[in-house]
Amino acid sequence: MLKTNLFKSLTQPVVGAALLTAVNVAVPFASLAQGQPASPTTQIPNTQLDTNYLLGGGDRIRVNVFEVPEYTGEYQVPPGGAINLPLIGSVPVLGLTTEQAADEIARRYARFLKRPLISVNLLSPRPINVFVAGEVTRPGAYTLNLSGGAGDNPGVQYPTVLAALTTAQGVTLAADVTQVQLRRKFGRSSEQVVTLNLKELIQTGTLSQDITLRDGDTIVVPTANNFNIAESRNIFAANFAASQTTPRTVTIIGEVNRPGSYLVTPGSLNDQGGATPNSGTATPTGLPNVTRVIQLAGGITAQADIRNLKLRRLTRTGSEQAIDINLWQLLQSGDANQDIIVQDGDTIVIPTATEINPAEATQLATTTLSPARIQVGVVGEVKRPGLTEIQPNSSLNQAILAAGGFNDARASDDAVDLIRLNPNGSVTKRVVKVDFSAGINEQTNPILRNNDVVVVGRSGGAKVGDSAGLVAGPLGVIFSILRVFGL
Repeated sequence: MLKTNLFKSLTQPVVGAALLTAVNVAVPFASLAQGQPASPTTQIPNTQLDTNYLLGGGDRIRVNVFEVPEYTGEYQVPPGGAINLPLIGSVPVLGLTTEQAADEIARRYARFLKRPLISVNLLSPRPINVFVAGEVTRPGAYTLNLSGGAGDNPGVQYPTVLAALTTAQGVTLAADVTQVQLRRKFGRSSEQVVTLNLKELIQTGTLSQDITLRDGDTIVVPTANNFNIAESRNIFAANFAASQTTPRTVTIIGEVNRPGSYLVTPGSLNDQGGATPNSGTATPTGLPNVTRVIQLAGGITAQADIRNLKLRRLTRTGSEQAIDINLWQLLQSGDANQDIIVQDGDTIVIPTATEINPAEATQLATTTLSPARIQVGVVGEVKRPGLTEIQPNSSLNQAILAAGGFNDARASDDAVDLIRLNPNGSVTKRVVKVDFSAGINEQTNPILRNNDVVVVGRSGGAKVGDSAGLVAGPLGVIFSILRVFGL
């Protein structure tokens, strides 16, 4: 007669052999013997992962008692994990492999049968319940269904780590995908921990990093200690990352024309302002990156320091990643990595420049970082007084010329008043001496900001009635212009 263990191994279904194949995740060493007792606190890090299927509530199994067919039957394992068998009653199989369950049943039948030959076959496995934690869009518990056949049908497909991450709506851009942990219960009282490098999976297609899951597994995606701009783009493009087309809310503050929170949606990067996605059936092409948020916020101001932007990103651990961005490097060398992909909850801070370089300001005005046009008020003795549209980073002289130039017969052309509404809500006024021969400079030809007001006064040769009206005139005009701007 065949020995019990040999007989059982011959009667296991083909799928059993496939499921028992070990996945080599890290440096392997001898696997632990099945059923060997372990300490309740035992963790086995970075070992050859135990891929044996452990029975649990919801599994449907067949218990074969050879030579005693009336004891053979099919059973649904209840939540408590104990099945009720003829003659021997309740037998706990929770957390056992099919071989271990067969050994336990044989041991109990040995009290009544001379040579009990027992096999246990998995007919229909239960759904896989896993927990996904850390840097994923929606951490939590998930039920993952199996596909294909089961038991005697070897076509059953178990969900993998990537399937679990996708179900949790993908990893965030703050994730360290080189240190993803998979925690698996080993036996009844210990746990295995293996580390997966999903970056290696992206770069080389090493499928050993995408392990099939078992019921009760926990996947933990840690936060990256050091943010890598280039790698964040690779993560963004991976199929286990958060959806590229999902709108995300991003806050931008500092030197932009309309600071605030914006819902960033896919759209063309050529859309100035980019307030809405492309219309029609065309597929939006714009990435949800920093430059797109700047466009949504109306572009940078003339005082923006684009070399020292800061992106603040909250992580699942409650900490904050601070990412430095140099958009001047993007403009000068085409370093697209500086145009960081944003995610929901990010905050972009654009600081004020301590010194304005006129040449750089002129160059910035022609980029997509700046708005297409800004509005200033040029009032008083010019040929076309009122709201005037000029190119960003234009100077005082350019604004006066855009308004038709001085009204020669009446204008006081030696100096003008520059009225400015400051970000803190205050209004400042200063007298600027006009010199059309001067280049951009802060004293005689300053760069104007959106919503500035230039007031050109009347000359001393104007009529007395006009001079009397000048007392209240400019102030009334200024407030009228501010009301037009909605300020």
